[in-house]
Amino acid sequence: MRNAELVIIGGGPAGMCAAVSAYNAGARDILVIERDSDLGGILRQCIHNGFGLHRFKEELTGPEYAYKCETELKKFPIDVWCNTIVTDISKDKIITAMSSERGVEKIQAKAIILAMGCRERPRGALNIPGTRPAGIFSAGTAQKYVNMMGYMPGKNVVILGSGDIGLIMARRMTLEGAKVHAVCEVMPYSGGLARNIEQCLNDFDIPLYLSHTVTDIHGTDRIEGVTVSQVDEKMQPIKGTEMYIECDTLLLSVGLIPENELSKSAGLTLDSITRGCRVDQSRQTEIEGVFACGNVLHVHDLADFVSEEGEVAGESAAKYILGKTNTVKCNINVTTDGKVRYSVPQKITDTSEDIKLYYRVSQVFDNVTVFAEADGEIIVKQKKVKVVPGEMQYIVIKKDTLKKDAKELKIYIDKA
Repeated sequence: MRNAELVIIGGGPAGMCAAVSAYNAGARDILVIERDSDLGGILRQCIHNGFGLHRFKEELTGPEYAYKCETELKKFPIDVWCNTIVTDISKDKIITAMSSERGVEKIQAKAIILAMGCRERPRGALNIPGTRPAGIFSAGTAQKYVNMMGYMPGKNVVILGSGDIGLIMARRMTLEGAKVHAVCEVMPYSGGLARNIEQCLNDFDIPLYLSHTVTDIHGTDRIEGVTVSQVDEKMQPIKGTEMYIECDTLLLSVGLIPENELSKSAGLTLDSITRGCRVDQSRQTEIEGVFACGNVLHVHDLADFVSEEGEVAGESAAKYILGKTNTVKCNINVTTDGKVRYSVPQKITDTSEDIKLYYRVSQVFDNVTVFAEADGEIIVKQKKVKVVPGEMQYIVIKKDTLKKDAKELKIYIDKA
């Protein structure tokens, strides 16, 4: 049994920034475990630019962003195990890890940071009728084939789902010579960033069909085409709106899910909406000394926010290890009204510092005000010209506005 003060599971931007932050806050025995051959996580295959505008004040590609994070990490004596898979976490913070180099090992940690990232929602969750031919890929898999392996999935493409990966792959496939016939989105609005709609679709004259979905897949050995139908307000296909599109490739960009199998094995409760752990403002879960950050906690749209959250978790874990946490605790539940779909953190246990609350809305709202209300008293108002589900928002709760004996902090939307 090896002992470690802090074990960070995941070597993407959240995990790397958490490690650096923890070291700067006083932790010294730090181990980062990454299942891939190199640090960087999903950023390694995201060769498009647009990363780092908030954090580094420059426009970077995904590999460049990851390189900057890794360069910072390597300034410190932090252990990194790549090609290592964590298979279990116990409630008493014993980690089981496996690698070809070291075999199966158990590590007793004082604190753990979960930073495993997220995965794509599988096609099976969609229940699309039709055959199951070759040529159907998740957008992330296609991205890896094109950007890291040099393979083209196909030449005539339809994309289902307008999340950021789908939008980016529409542009990428076009640049590689494929014809992207359509991007179909079942919702009446896109799930991606506005800049990606403009730069990836509009700039290349790729049509976006809102309130449309794939209702049939044609082909036996290889996909030959899809039927696309308009849907009503209940997401049901409308008869008579069917449109056949010939294609040899269907890319699915139908959402991301936090990679929380290890969280479940540790006995952690997952939020029904985010599908990540429930945490307080320090990113500590219900198990003392276990923290979560990045896309394993809730799916972000910007790597800058992932890194920022990793820093919060890293500093908090170091304080926990060193016994520097605030002993005067409170227990304030954070709730939302449905228009605000969710917020992170879901509870507040310390009001001695300003708290940054991330949130997402459930639909597009124009000219609204976001309120933070503590036990019936409005403490923050935030006017918004427009908020959309694809872009994460945040609101700052100042430490002198939230009383520690409050029971509930409600985040909700009303007209401006």
